Amino acid sequence: MKKRRLLAGGALAALLAWLVGYPLVVTLVAALSGGAGSGPLAFLGPLGEVLARPDELAALGRSLWISLASVLLAAALGVPLAFLFARHDFPGRRVLAALVALPVALPPLVGVIAFLYLYGESGLAARAVQGLFGLAGAPWRLGGPGAILLVHAYSMYVYFYLFTRAALAREDPSLAEAASVLGAGRFRTLTRITLPGLAPALAGAAVLVFMTALGSFSAPYLFGGSFRVMTTQILASKQNGDLEHAEGETALLVVAALAGLWLSRRLDRRRDRPVGQHGTPPAPRRSPRRAVRLAAAAAGWALALLLLAPHATLLVLSFVPPGSWTTEAFPPVLTLGNYADLVSTAERLRPVVNSLWMAAAATAGALALGLAAAQVAITRRGRLGTALEWLLAVPWAVPGTAFAFALATTFSVDAPLAARFLLIGTPWILPLAYLVRALPVTGGAALAGLRRLDPSLAEAAASLGTSPGRVFRRVTLPAIAPSLAAGASLALLAALGDFVLSIVLYSYETRPISIEILSALRLQETGVAAAYGVLLAAASAVAFLLFGREQGSGT
Repeated sequence: MKKRRLLAGGALAALLAWLVGYPLVVTLVAALSGGAGSGPLAFLGPLGEVLARPDELAALGRSLWISLASVLLAAALGVPLAFLFARHDFPGRRVLAALVALPVALPPLVGVIAFLYLYGESGLAARAVQGLFGLAGAPWRLGGPGAILLVHAYSMYVYFYLFTRAALAREDPSLAEAASVLGAGRFRTLTRITLPGLAPALAGAAVLVFMTALGSFSAPYLFGGSFRVMTTQILASKQNGDLEHAEGETALLVVAALAGLWLSRRLDRRRDRPVGQHGTPPAPRRSPRRAVRLAAAAAGWALALLLLAPHATLLVLSFVPPGSWTTEAFPPVLTLGNYADLVSTAERLRPVVNSLWMAAAATAGALALGLAAAQVAITRRGRLGTALEWLLAVPWAVPGTAFAFALATTFSVDAPLAARFLLIGTPWILPLAYLVRALPVTGGAALAGLRRLDPSLAEAAASLGTSPGRVFRRVTLPAIAPSLAAGASLALLAALGDFVLSIVLYSYETRPISIEILSALRLQETGVAAAYGVLLAAASAVAFLLFGREQGSGT
């Protein structure tokens, strides 16, 4: 029995290695061996050519400084928000605490176009300012690195918010009480006690934001223009037919991402280490002064409305019929025509159907593989368990553009003996890509559920003569079902709203919702693009409020 389980675990690891690691290895080998090259780094092949070109190094430098700046801006917004909702009590605090976390669950493309419709040159805010002051043209231009950082700060502050709130909930209040007894003021207690205690959580959030910003594609693609980062540089090289440079760029980005993953896992171990809490964390303080409470509530609601304004704009514009909004400050006509077209027109409905079946198939496969890998990793510790956990984490770390190009490189030839199959141009490449990218979510959810499971339950069932399969079905699976539901929901929604993988791997017949949104934007069909975006945003918000908050704050 043990030998059979070991063989099953090895087969599972081999399958995950083929899905996750093999495409990256194929691309790295191609990046180091293809092309003749020139210069001192010619022995590195296309990777050496990339390292020798100033424009490529400039793109890498832009990616790095944009990621660092995103960390600083997200922290500046997310950490104070976490202190506000964790330490202060005011009317509506619980509702607002959930609302301000919503942007993390929304598809990146939806957030970007929501910003575009509100703050872009033709957006509602720009038109309002233009009409108010009688300007001949748009008062500003939303583009370049400033626009990218604005979108990153808006969408990524939630990581600092969730991590800091979770850490404050585990805070040991006795330390602050001892400092107060010794005469330390609030500021000194904050800087000498509280913030050092939050350091692991802040470091974990910083790495997560950095990695997310490093792999960001939607904002640089729509707002970057000539300001290219590595993710958009890879797509540009591929579209120009310069596949060798794209291989070198992908290899460079993969190496940076794996280094970030290694650092992230080290920080996660520190963050999850027991902190020896004594007593109950301090409850949110309710000010005795009514005016202070009302001011805090007003500030909280104003902030929530500001953060949700882009998505409210998206909702309004989804009712705008094609061609009806030209120079007016506000759309003159609002109807349900765009939503009716999505249901009744075959060409409008096809992307929805494509996204639904591909996302559902990918989520089912990722849930089965993630659960199996988590089960083996928990029961078979050691090298096999560690390898499985790494394989589950790699797709999160590697930017979507790089992973999509690696899949395109690997599965663009038919070489069964080399475990390479011709999938490009078929309906199966996108579900496969979605499946691989969903493994960190489904596998992470399964690992979290299994680690919280009391092993005495399964031991008691086994002692009564129950078979291992029956123990798993009747004891383990029901106990971890909430975690699996959370992981599956977030994986499904990520696949439904995916843009990065889709733009590299889609064909016309398999185009998903995100590609149809981009097509509608290019055709100036504002209402159609907004209607698709609202569908994705609504599904994401509901799933996050039902399943994602606990999962998001704990991973």
